[in-house]
Order: sequence, then structure tokens, then C-alpha cells
Amino acid sequence: MAQKMERWFAQRRKTKLLELAYRQITLAIDTVTDLDKAMNAAKSKKIEEAKKNIERLFVTEVEIDDLRRAVFEEATKGNLPSKDREDLLHLVKRLDVMADHVKDSARNLLILLDEKVPAEIWNSYAEITKDLVESATTLRKALEKLGVSSSEARKFAEKIDEIEGRVDDKYLKAKWLLLQQKELDAATILVLKDLLELLEQIADTSCDTADYIRVLTVSG
Repeated sequence: MAQKMERWFAQRRKTKLLELAYRQITLAIDTVTDLDKAMNAAKSKKIEEAKKNIERLFVTEVEIDDLRRAVFEEATKGNLPSKDREDLLHLVKRLDVMADHVKDSARNLLILLDEKVPAEIWNSYAEITKDLVESATTLRKALEKLGVSSSEARKFAEKIDEIEGRVDDKYLKAKWLLLQQKELDAATILVLKDLLELLEQIADTSCDTADYIRVLTVSG
């Protein structure tokens, strides 16, 4: 009876952790969406609109940090098997890293809003952020299927791999465009390069997170 109760509490704990992780990815999607909106506003030279989206993103990032702490606190309670705890915490850490990359991207974008960035550069970056929104949304769908349908969760994880491949192609195209810029000053080029690298890192981290979801479909 005692072992049965222990297993019940362990499963409940795992469910609570997944609920927190789901909330975290939901907020992460909000930040990616706001980054995409800010990028498109910058492309359309709607500077104030871009700034509002970035400000909202920063506020959401604070809530994501709070959630991360809640997850770690929850993970220390009860008798959750160490393997489950380790996998879930890896998942949450990946989500947190992705949110950090989004925040750093927004900071770079904020710097660039007052610069004369060519439309073709903004267009190429906006193409990437569009894919990032799709990737983050697919990640949430994969997380929803954990504990419900492992095959469905893995299917969504595979789709994230496909999106990451598209981002890689667009990243190389955008990098080539940067090399063609002769009139931009070195400082602006540097910030644009940093922003581009961060956008690719968001896609990479989303893919890494999908890998952990695959692990959870096996260990679950």
C-alpha cells in the first residue's frame, strides 16, 4: 500500500512539473510571437509599435524566470524518480535558454530600431522569426501530447527538426546579404550579425528541447 501511494504521488508530481513546463512554453511562445511582431514592425518602420512589443516581451521574460524557480522547487519535493526529475529539469532548462535567446534578440533589435537598416535585411530576418513562431507553437503541441500519445509527441518533435532546417537555410541567405552591405557602418553590421546568430540559436534550442521531449516519451 505504501509503495502504491508513493507511485501515485510521484506521478502527480510529474504531472505538476509538466503543467509548469507547459505554462513556460506557452509564455515562451508569447515572447517569440512578440519578437516576430517587433521584427515586422521594424520592417514597416513602425518604431513605437516595435518598442511596445519588445517591452511586453521583457515583462513576459520575468514571469518565465519565476516559473523556472517554481519548477526547481517542485522538483525537490516528494519521491519523483531521479531519471524523471533529471529529464524534466533538462526540458525546463532548455525552455529557459530559449527564452534568454529571445530576450537577447529583442535587446539587439531595440538597438537597431534607430538605424537605417535596408529593407532586404529586415525581410530576411522577418522570414526567420516567422519560422521561429511555428517552431515554438509546434513545441507546445509536442508538450501537450506528453503522457497522452508518445507517437504524436515524437511526430511534432520531428516537425521541429524540419523547421530548424528551413531556418538554417534562411540564416545562410541572411548572412550572405549582410556581406553585401557596403554602406552600413561596422557597428550596425556587428549588431545585425549578433541578432542573426541569436535567431539561429532560438531555432537550435527549440530543436534541443524537442530532443528532450523524445527522451520523455521513452522514459514516460
